[in-house]
Amino acid sequence: MDYRQTLDWMFARLPMYQHQGGNAYQGKLEPIRHFATRLGDPHKKFRSIHVAGTNGKGSSSHMLASILQEAGYRVGLYTSPHLKDFRERIRIDGQPVPEERVVQFIADHQPFLEKAGLSFFELTVGMAFDYFAGQEVDVAVIEVGLGGRLDATNILVPEVSLITNIGLDHTEFLGKEPRQIAREKAGIIKPGVPVVISETQEEVAPVFLEVAETHQAPLRFADQASWPEYPVSLLGSYQSRNVKGVLASLDVLKSASGFRIDEEAVRKGLARIAENTGLMGRWQILREHPRVLCDTAHNREGLELVLEQLASQTYRQLHFVLGFVKEKDLDGILPLFPKEARYYLSRPNIPRGMAVENLASAASRHGLPFNRYNHISEAYQAALAAAEPEDLVFIGGSTFTVAEVV
Repeated sequence: MDYRQTLDWMFARLPMYQHQGGNAYQGKLEPIRHFATRLGDPHKKFRSIHVAGTNGKGSSSHMLASILQEAGYRVGLYTSPHLKDFRERIRIDGQPVPEERVVQFIADHQPFLEKAGLSFFELTVGMAFDYFAGQEVDVAVIEVGLGGRLDATNILVPEVSLITNIGLDHTEFLGKEPRQIAREKAGIIKPGVPVVISETQEEVAPVFLEVAETHQAPLRFADQASWPEYPVSLLGSYQSRNVKGVLASLDVLKSASGFRIDEEAVRKGLARIAENTGLMGRWQILREHPRVLCDTAHNREGLELVLEQLASQTYRQLHFVLGFVKEKDLDGILPLFPKEARYYLSRPNIPRGMAVENLASAASRHGLPFNRYNHISEAYQAALAAAEPEDLVFIGGSTFTVAEVV
């Protein structure tokens, strides 16, 4: 198989959460452990940083990777989901895993994969760990896919665990209450391994303190310390919360694990995140006149931050191109959006995409003026056609909505 045929096989044969939702969620670690054993336990052959959280874990992972690259380390980076190309998930020093490496990995393990019942995510975790070990990275930054305790990445024993924050997302798997979700994410805390919490949230802080104490894991809340201020290339005022967790994690790496990371590496790394790591979709400016912004925030807490940032912008008229996935609680999300804006609604082109009729019905309930379209691209073009040069067009609601535009 060539690369495209290999991807088609992967997407067709293996349950993928981004496409199928809950049917693809395994909720157990035995399959990835079995796969890792077959691969020679590659996750034990490189040092790592494990990053969980409801919002900010992707941005924080890219910040850490960028700074470590500037410090001279060979850095693996595993994140999900991808926007345009599967290979975005697995990078070394910002360069995606080569197509031929993906093809060869599947060819080597295809019979096993067909019988083992692995999910798409478990496959990609195994592929990433195998690649990082084979390429002898100095350190890998590994982003949790969903939750933490039962996430396939949680076979790692990292140098430091970072948990960015807790919000209500994936409640069908992680629990309906913040404390339940916090306990799932606290599942990445390992015995004796330092853990950093980016934001002190009064309701869930006791959960982290309890789990850390049980595991005798040194814990620090990053926002309870003072940190130098650095310019950050990722736009959006909300990134300042992520930076504190990143700086605290770097402090742990230097003090507990012997990493050498000077101030210049931090400064350059935070100033060159997208250039170093290839990050897309975080308060990303796609064009000017009209200004077009996109952001992959997709839950209430993330959208609150993005909408707060939007409210600080200057524009004549605000236009939203929106599409969501089926399980989103629109009655909890849509009241956040301004009624004076114009809305262009559509369905992301994935099986989990919410039908535009359902989105339109909810928008009507909440008094949002809208037009609906068959495709995200049509909605985007309609917004551009309607916008004056001094207007602002925002694209979001789902990673998959953004992926169809960038």
